[in-house]
Amino acid sequence: MSTTEDSDLGTDIDFVKEQDSEEFRELRKTHRSFVFPMAIIFLLWYFAYVLLADYAHEFMSIKVWGNVNVGLLLGLLQFVSTFGITAAYVSYSNKKLDPKATALRKRLEAQAGE
Repeated sequence: MSTTEDSDLGTDIDFVKEQDSEEFRELRKTHRSFVFPMAIIFLLWYFAYVLLADYAHEFMSIKVWGNVNVGLLLGLLQFVSTFGITAAYVSYSNKKLDPKATALRKRLEAQAGE
């Protein structure tokens, strides 16, 4: 637990009221509009890979180039898609979430300073 001045900022703020504010609801809605669809898409992609690996042995063992087969490529694409989703989230957060969160934080800090 911190003992800096910042730890005392929230003592005068009604956080339950702030949680119900339109500004916070909009921030939460913006966050969820990216996270939930992306999570569903990734989980579908992941389970499709697992099911193909378990039930489509012949398809997954098709040679693409030398000893590289479809299963190996799809497995590596799991890593690529994870990094892609991370990059997309960082970009989305910088453009959509951070400005709203910063405005909310500044408003709360101003309230705490009163």
